[in-house]
Parts: sequence; structure tokens; C-alpha cells
Amino acid sequence: MKTIQMTIDEPLLTAVDEAITGLNTTRSAFIREALSLALQRCKIAQFEQKQAEGYARHPVEPGEFDVWEVEQAWGNS
Repeated sequence: MKTIQMTIDEPLLTAVDEAITGLNTTRSAFIREALSLALQRCKIAQFEQKQAEGYARHPVEPGEFDVWEVEQAWGNS
């Protein structure tokens, strides 16, 4: 691991400190987890953007997926 220095505003730091008390963790561990989750969200957003661009370039044709309707099992309601 590498030690870094960062600037954070007081209200955010206070909120972090309150959160870590209840979670029984450290600032560093909490911030590492928060950054990891933020990176996952960023990756998901990129995949969603690529998917949207793909569908914009190649829209679904009417009836394109009709063949799969008989395969859907919704169960008895």
C-alpha cells in the first residue's frame, strides 16, 4: 500500500468520522472502500454508456426477440 495525502472539507470529514465509529473501522479503510465502490460505479456507467451507444447505432428491430417469448416461464400468478 502507498500512503497519500489528501484534502477533505471539515463537514465531510466529520461525517466520515461519525460513520467509522458505528462501523468499527478506520478512516483509511472506509475511504478505500468508498473509492473502490465509486470506481465500480464508474465502470458500470461506462458499460451502460457503451450499451446505449450500441443500441443507438443498431436499434432493436420489431420482432427481433419474439422467438424467445415462448421460452419465458413466468410461473402461475
